[in-house]
Parts: sequence; structure tokens; C-alpha cells
Amino acid sequence: MEKPGKATPQPGEDTLNGHLPPGWQSYMSPQGRRYYVNTFTNETTWERPSSVPGTPKSPVSQKSSAVNGYYISGTPVHQLDSGHMSLRKASGDPQSPGSPAAPRRQSKESSLTINCVTFPHPDVMPEQQLLKPSEWSYCDYFWADKKDSQGNNTVSGFEILLQKQLKGKQMQKEMAEFVRERIKIEEEYAKNLSKLSQNSLAAQEEGTLGEAWAQLKKSLADEAEVHLKFSSKLQSEVEKPLLNFRENFKKDMKKCDHHIADLRKHLSSRYTAVEKARKALTERQKDLEMKTQQLEVKLSNKTEEEIKKARRKSTQAGDDLMRCVDLYNQAQSKWFEEMVTTTLELERLEVERVEMIRQHLCQYTQLRHETDMFNQSTVELVDQLLRKVDPAKDRELWVKEHKTGDIRPVDMEI
Repeated sequence: MEKPGKATPQPGEDTLNGHLPPGWQSYMSPQGRRYYVNTFTNETTWERPSSVPGTPKSPVSQKSSAVNGYYISGTPVHQLDSGHMSLRKASGDPQSPGSPAAPRRQSKESSLTINCVTFPHPDVMPEQQLLKPSEWSYCDYFWADKKDSQGNNTVSGFEILLQKQLKGKQMQKEMAEFVRERIKIEEEYAKNLSKLSQNSLAAQEEGTLGEAWAQLKKSLADEAEVHLKFSSKLQSEVEKPLLNFRENFKKDMKKCDHHIADLRKHLSSRYTAVEKARKALTERQKDLEMKTQQLEVKLSNKTEEEIKKARRKSTQAGDDLMRCVDLYNQAQSKWFEEMVTTTLELERLEVERVEMIRQHLCQYTQLRHETDMFNQSTVELVDQLLRKVDPAKDRELWVKEHKTGDIRPVDMEI
């Protein structure tokens, strides 16, 4: 959203101001159109005030100006700071003061709100640069919500990322259980080899053949010792690290989940406040227009004081709406920042997990090589695949399958 700069006196304004009634000042709007402000009453009008002090040429109904379809009478255009609203129009010249409030066409055309998050409208969305181009980063593809598997409820993009993290932790645990089973097999195998090496069959063989036979049985005991050492190293260097890696991971993820969920709840409450303020403004505008029209056509004995009171209420409602939109945008900005920071951290943790598992599986294959060089071919394919493990490629494939939307939120416009 463009931020309007504060209006400053234009060349020749001092001369013009000198011919204005007391209390009136001339200013130039950001669109280049001159308007007038009564510093006593804060009334604003596009038309030059008449010589009667404190009144403009136009009827009283034209003392409030509409910007983006909403009256801001009582708040001079030059006093709107950059933190509130833009003076851009959807099309054409600015509305003349007092004209009926136009529908929120600009908002509907330039943005849309889904589950309390405001996104640019696809039809008018400018080209958007990804935060981490060509990296398929978590922070670029999980802004929107997604239908769950039953299609009844929606799941946030961040929740999908958390589910992947917890699934990764479960896979890590199952890998450790797999290695535990491998250790049991090795231990049982070593036990059987050792038992067989002590068998007395053919123990009475004599001569050189008997010596060779005795050495063969001894080799079984040596092989049993190798397999025992292999099982021991598997336990200390593969199984245990897999089990102990990020012991408090689920608790940390739960805290992270609550933090982002709280920010979304806060954003939702701010959105509700905006809608409530928007409805209140509409009601105040209708009341002001009705009283003004009754006065103009002499259908009511409403006094100008009552009109001013209705205008003040309309102005207050407009200010309340601007304040609510500003608070909403602040909440969305905070959520946006935390989403980027936290998803990048989840991305780093996932890379760390994959690299850790790869490292310990490589340790497994190395131990296996040392245990039995003759069966090296049984793990060659494992080695080849482990060398091809690529966290970035894994992430790309996963993101392509699970992404919920790459359109980032934008500020809501009034």
C-alpha cells in the first residue's frame, strides 16, 4: 500500500489563504487537487469556502469527504499519517465531499481474505519474488490453509510442516528399532558360532588334517568375536545416537505450535474487530445521509447541530475502522515474521536430522564392511544410495506434493 505523505502548503497558497474566510486553510492533496480545511471545526471540503465565515459554498452535506469509499469528515486529509490509510482511488477523480460512499471495490479487486489472512487478488497481483528463490524453502510455500484428508476442516500450512517434523522424529525412532533388531540377530549369530566352535565332532582326527580341522573350528570362535564387536558398536554408534537425538523434540514442537497458533488466533480476533468496525461505519454513514437528505428537502426539522452530531459519529466510526485495520495489519505482520523465522528453523532442523541419520547409516555400513569384507557386495547398493542422499532434493519433492500456496499475505485496505 502506498503511504501518503503529509500535505504541505503549495506555491501561492499563502496568497489564496489570505482571501479565505477566517479559520480556513488551503492544501493540495496527493492527487494534485486542492481542498480546504476549517481549523476551527476540522471540516474538510473540495470546494472553496464562501465569504460567510465558517461555511463552504456547497450544502452542509458536502462537508465530509470520502476516501476509498469511506467518509473522513472531521479528520483533515493532511492530518492522516502514513500509518493509517492511503488516499489512492480505485479509478477516476477523488469523490466529491458528501457523495455517497462507494463500495469497497478497490479492496475486493486488489485483495481477498481467507480464514482471516489477507492475500493479493490473483487477477491484480503484481509479480512476486520468492523469499528464497530456487530453494523450495518452507518459508515460501505454506502461507495458505489446506483441506484435511476428510475435506471437512482446514489445516494451516504451518501445521503441515509440524506434522512432517513429528513424522521425521517417528521415522528416526523406527530406524533405531530396526538397528536394535539387527543387533539381536548379530548377538544370536555370534552365540551360535561360538557354540559350534566348541563342538567335539571329528575331534579325534589326527595328523596334519587334524590340525587343519582344529583351526577351522577356532576360526568360528574368532568370527563370533567379530560379530559381537559389530553388535556392540552398532548399539553405541548407531542405535543409541538415533534414540537420543533431540530427546525433547516433541515438547519443543508443541511450544512452537502454540506460539504460531496464538498469533493466528490474535489475527482472527483483529479481523473480527475490523468487520465489526466496518459494519458500524456503514450504519453511521446511512444515518448521516438520511438526516442530511431530510434537511435538504425540508422533510424534517432536524437542526444543523444534529447533522453535525451524526457527522462526528460517522467520523469516529471511520477512525475506529482505520485503527482496527492498522491493528489487524500489525498482527498479520507479526504472524508473517514469525512464520518466516520459524519455518526456516524447521527447515534447518530437518536438514540436521537427515544429515545425522545419513551419517550414522554410513557408520553402520562402515562397521559392516569391517565385520565381513566378503559380503561387501550386500551393502554396496546401500552405500550408493546413501551417497545420493540430498536434503534439498528431498525437500523439493516433499514441498511439491504438500505445498498449500505460495502467495504471501498483504495489508488489508479500507
